[in-house]
Amino acid sequence: RCFALDRIESLTCTDHPATEVDDDQLDAHFGASYGIFGGSPRQTAVLRFTPERARWVAEECWFPGQAGEFEDDGSYRLHLPYSDPTELIMDILKYGPDVEVLEPPELREQVQERLHQALRQYRAGKKSGDKLKI
Repeated sequence: RCFALDRIESLTCTDHPATEVDDDQLDAHFGASYGIFGGSPRQTAVLRFTPERARWVAEECWFPGQAGEFEDDGSYRLHLPYSDPTELIMDILKYGPDVEVLEPPELREQVQERLHQALRQYRAGKKSGDKLKI
């Protein structure tokens, strides 16, 4: 896993020298799949974006190894290799109703569960007299 330097809260100097790792080896580990989690990709996410969102998503680089194509209806299908779904799920959720996970089924189920959890939170936090619109 890769860490952001700005998240380090404390450090301790040791007498142990750092291990030097070749750039190609680092790229093979950290550059092979989507997000901050390294390793070889275990799955490929297939996401379909609505025609309204497609134009912007098609211009974004989510990951250098991505592939995408427009569909006849104007929607955009994006293919992303990933090893760990954590960061990918967060990025998918920010598009709300403008994206659908088509593959793999496990990722689709994980995104659905996160959406259900969010809805339950809003239902549980409903103020007295408020009507929930779905």
